[in-house]
Amino acid sequence: MYAVRRFVVRHSRAFEWIYETFEPVLVVLDPVWSKFGYNRLERPVAIAEHAIKGFLFDCQMCGQCVLSSTGMSCPMNCPKNLRNGPCGGVRENGNCEVKPWMKCVWVDAWDGASRMKGGDKISTVQPPVDRSLEGSSSWLRVARERAAEKRASRDADRQAMAEAFPEARAEEPAAAPLAPEPPNAQPMQEADESTTVMSTEKT
Repeated sequence: MYAVRRFVVRHSRAFEWIYETFEPVLVVLDPVWSKFGYNRLERPVAIAEHAIKGFLFDCQMCGQCVLSSTGMSCPMNCPKNLRNGPCGGVRENGNCEVKPWMKCVWVDAWDGASRMKGGDKISTVQPPVDRSLEGSSSWLRVARERAAEKRASRDADRQAMAEAFPEARAEEPAAAPLAPEPPNAQPMQEADESTTVMSTEKT
């Protein structure tokens, strides 16, 4: 697994693209997740997520995945679980002070981030690990949060429109008044009768 996760870091740009393609799919499927119930899907999705991410990243299933912000190097593989950069014990060769055979995950993180289009996200300060989320699916959490953000954005747009056009919102389309008739317009039936009379007179 260690060799695989080093491979992923070396090809972090490709895995960034895969994630950028995968995340929108998760969000679009929010109605499906909601229909089945996020709680009911939690366990099977978490098992699948652990199998895939465990193989690729040595994922520890913290439930708060930040791989896209750490060069595809999981900070939970740090023996000290440091989420915002390396400790002061990194060896001269870039290896971990606790596990001398292992490259410091943050050395790998900077390497991976330098290859990524969004590598500057490594400067984002990460909050402390919420231990209550351990073992949960970060995929489902991202889908639920992004979908909620989109709904909130749409609601905000509707509210802004309603506030900008209060008079238009006051009338339902079905109750809107008809446009006034032109001053010289004749009712359709009268116009037909006039045309018939004129045709008869000509004959």
